[in-house]
Amino acid sequence: MIPFLDLKKINAQYQQELKDACSRVIDSGWYVLGNEVAEFENEFATYCETQHCLGVANGLDALVLILRAYIELGVMQKGDEVIVPSNTYIASILAISANGLTPVLVEPDIDTFNLDPKLIEQAITEKTAAILTVHLYGQVTAMDEINAIAKTHNLKVIEDCAQAHGALYKGTKVGGLGDAGGFSFYPGKNLGALGDGGAVTTNDSELAKTISALRNYGSHEKYKNLYKGMNSRLDEIQAAMLRVKLRFIDKEIFARQSVAKSYIQGIHNPLIELPKIRSEKSHVWHLFIIRTDHRERLVNYLNDNGIQSLIHYPIPPHKQSAYSEWESESLPITERMHKSVLSLPISSVMHPSDIIKVIKACNEFS
Repeated sequence: MIPFLDLKKINAQYQQELKDACSRVIDSGWYVLGNEVAEFENEFATYCETQHCLGVANGLDALVLILRAYIELGVMQKGDEVIVPSNTYIASILAISANGLTPVLVEPDIDTFNLDPKLIEQAITEKTAAILTVHLYGQVTAMDEINAIAKTHNLKVIEDCAQAHGALYKGTKVGGLGDAGGFSFYPGKNLGALGDGGAVTTNDSELAKTISALRNYGSHEKYKNLYKGMNSRLDEIQAAMLRVKLRFIDKEIFARQSVAKSYIQGIHNPLIELPKIRSEKSHVWHLFIIRTDHRERLVNYLNDNGIQSLIHYPIPPHKQSAYSEWESESLPITERMHKSVLSLPISSVMHPSDIIKVIKACNEFS
């Protein structure tokens, strides 16, 4: 069976370096907000070309903390609206509602899966405070158009970069394209820890200072609590793991881009619609998403041929029980996508013969 993602094999490439990093943390005797987190924050900020990076517990917390910090700074207030793509993973939306803000769902561009700038303007009201754009599956959103709209209406732009580490938009990396960016280092990400982890990147020093306190019980100075904060700190061991893997992220991205290129050039089946990209470097292929009106049959066919595929995501946010207030909403593009998307295996450790096998199976599906 060709696995969808072989995390053990991916991490085995860096086994000794990871073990050495783990030993370094154990031997240090400092396990929370120590040198490893500080060094990773510096290194990841440099990689993203931003002034600040703050390590947090996970990707959801990264987004929650950005919005919470804006509320504490008086930039937003509870009840304000945040525009968000309707086809995103639910974490993007949970971060908004967790802060007492109102998510406003906007349909995506059916070709790129990302927020459609043409639909944003009509969703803006006097209560709109921000646009939370998601670089879904690893492809950068149309940031020039989104930033222009935000500037016209005095809105904040928050990037959900959970799936797009290292993706470029006109020479600039995600995380530095808006006012702040939230990253996830869940193990399956292109830059994945060996557990949970996340980070916020920004060029706004006041925002960074506020998030730094909020993630640590609201404390800006030991035993002095400026805010009613939370405990959301990147672990020292995970930071050490990420420091190792950050050195190889561009190699990982290039390998994924090579697999995707082979798929795009090799799959020629009218029953399968391939993803569309703006430019090669704008997509880092966290996921390789195809669309088909015959998904169930294709999943079974691929499985019968020894190929594991997954569905990201089978149920759109507005059809989830958690957001039952949206149950009657009609979002036809989103619903069509969620009924037809399928993820093919893609990783930096796929053997060329496995890539060929996936292409062959896709082309022979009927």
